[in-house]
Amino acid sequence: MIGDFIYKYYVGPIVNGEAYTIVDTLTYAAILIVSVYLVYRWLNRTGLQIDRDFIYATIPYVVLGGLLRIVEDTGIIPFPWHVLLVTPLIFFVVFFIAVIALILSRTCAQRGWILHYWTGYGVGGGIACGIVLLVLGAFGLTVTRIAPEIFLIITGMAVVATLLVIVILMRGFKWTFLSDPLYKLLIFGHMLDASATSYGIDLHPLTYVEQHVVGSTLIQATGTAFSMFPLKLAVVIPALYVLELYRKEGNRALWHLVILAMIMVGFAPGIRDMMRMVLYV
Repeated sequence: MIGDFIYKYYVGPIVNGEAYTIVDTLTYAAILIVSVYLVYRWLNRTGLQIDRDFIYATIPYVVLGGLLRIVEDTGIIPFPWHVLLVTPLIFFVVFFIAVIALILSRTCAQRGWILHYWTGYGVGGGIACGIVLLVLGAFGLTVTRIAPEIFLIITGMAVVATLLVIVILMRGFKWTFLSDPLYKLLIFGHMLDASATSYGIDLHPLTYVEQHVVGSTLIQATGTAFSMFPLKLAVVIPALYVLELYRKEGNRALWHLVILAMIMVGFAPGIRDMMRMVLYV
C-alpha cells in the first residue's frame, strides 16, 4: 500500500510527466524549506559569507535549472535518464553542479587565482547556461523553430507588470524598501512566471496547460490564464512584507537564502515556460 501511494503521487508523475497534485506540491514545498535550512547550516560551516554577492552569483544556476528542464521537454534525453531533469530530481542535479562550482571557485580564490570566490562561481554558472543554450539553439534550428518575438513579448509583459507593482507599492503604500534590487528581482521572477503562463495558455499557437494544482484550479474557475497575475501578487506581496520585517530583526544570512529560494521558485519556471514557447517545444 505504501509503495502504491509513493508511485501514485511521486514516481508516476515524474516518470509520466503528469500534472502536480496537492500531495506532491506540499511535499516539494516542505523539501524546499528543509533544503534552505540545510544549505544555510552547510554554508555557515564552510565559512562562506551568505550575502547579496552570493545571491547574484547563484542566479545563473537558477536560470540553468529552467534551461535544463527545457532539455528534458525536447525529448532528446533518453529514458530513464530524463527523469534526472524532472522536479524534484533536477533540484539535486543543479545543486550538485552549483556545489562543485562553488568548491572549485573557492579553492581558486584561496590560492589567489581569482580575487573573489563568487566571481568564478558566477562565471561557472554562466558558462553552463551558455552550453545548454547552444544545445537548445541547435534543437530549435534543426527540429522545431526559434521565435525571438515571443521572448520579447513575455519579457516585456513581465517588465511592465514588475514596474506597475513596484510603483504602486512604493508610492501608494510607501514601501521604500522595494528599492533593494533583490526585492525587484524577486518580483520580476514571479511576474515572468505569470507572464509566460498567461501567454502560453491564452495566446500561444501551441496548446500548453498549467501543471500546478492551485494555478490550474484558478484558471479553470476564471477562464483565463491571466488570473495568474493576481494569484502571484496574493502570495508575493505578503511575502515581501514579512521578508522586510525579518530582515530588520532576524538573521541576515538566512534572509538572503530565503529570498534566493523565493526568486528561484518564480524565476526558474518562468524561464522554462518562456523558452519552451520560444522554441515551440
